Amino acid sequence: MSRVLLESLSKHFGDVVAVDGIDLEIVDGELLVLVGPSGCGKSTTLRLVAGLEDATTGTITIGDRVVNEIDPRDRNIAMVFQNYALYPHMNVYRNMAFGLQMRKVARDEIDSRVRDTATVLGIEHLLERRPGQLSGGERQRVALGRAIVRDPEVFLLDEPLSNLDARLRVTMRSELVKLHRKLGTTMIYVTHDQVEAMTMGDRIVVMHQGVIQQAGAPLAVYEAPANRFVAEFIGSPPMNILRGRIELAGGRSTFQAGAVELPLPERLAGACRDRNGTEIDLGIRPEDLHVAGTEPRGVEGAVVGCTISVAQLLGAESLVELEAGETGLLARLDSRGDYATGAKLEMTFDLDRVHLFDVPTGERL
Repeated sequence: MSRVLLESLSKHFGDVVAVDGIDLEIVDGELLVLVGPSGCGKSTTLRLVAGLEDATTGTITIGDRVVNEIDPRDRNIAMVFQNYALYPHMNVYRNMAFGLQMRKVARDEIDSRVRDTATVLGIEHLLERRPGQLSGGERQRVALGRAIVRDPEVFLLDEPLSNLDARLRVTMRSELVKLHRKLGTTMIYVTHDQVEAMTMGDRIVVMHQGVIQQAGAPLAVYEAPANRFVAEFIGSPPMNILRGRIELAGGRSTFQAGAVELPLPERLAGACRDRNGTEIDLGIRPEDLHVAGTEPRGVEGAVVGCTISVAQLLGAESLVELEAGETGLLARLDSRGDYATGAKLEMTFDLDRVHLFDVPTGERL
């Protein structure tokens, strides 16, 4: 078993609470991604699992062992760092073999493990080179290989792709997912890049200020964010958030924010029943705004008049910034449209895809 269980786990640095009493189970064989902005506690959580930091409170269980008091080298984990941490004076073979040599593994077994792993990663032709002779992607594969040869219970990866260029990051994301499927080993992956989290994780855990905001399958988190922070952090571009008020009349609930007036669907009626005149945040993703008359089949929504302020052509689609009175909106639209600055557009809000958030708490209603 390579399950990892964190119970009431906290880490304080003086008066700073980096991790605040989190509870989390990473199941055997799962690729779990911890994601959040800088300083949210995700890397500290990883370092606590690795034993590089001591927990202030709480327990860490790997497999069937509580490891709080166990030395990092005896936890049977392998960690891949952002900077790869390769020995510059050693060639690839020796970098991959070094940890096994320190564990007094037999020479023949070391050779077999290193060469088999190099073949899996496609770096068998690089074994005699030193890190300075390798590209960023090749160094990343060597760092992964050094972890794999140890055959650990758990892989810990701390922003391992952040030093690569954008195109290579896309390739390496795919390679890491394939590698995980091939190895079947539990992986905990830390990133601040929510695109990485969405495309790689079996499950993602969104953190903010040392607290888990939401955990779940990537699409579930995207489509049903638990609060305003998750709604704005997950998604590229982020969700539109409009501050307005709930108005109740004739048994119907309406959201009003300046020039934007939207009848709210029945599924939100219960949440709005006692909120007449209450300030509320409404969220809608850019892809759920459509030019009126071009809505996908089945979409019924409210139409709002807008003015184009700027459009960014991205190829097959355009990101179009709109103004509805004093309310700003961002829409993801087909690039075949004409989006001249200052032009008027009528936009349909897909009412089945809107979310409401409580203003004081940020929680989704």
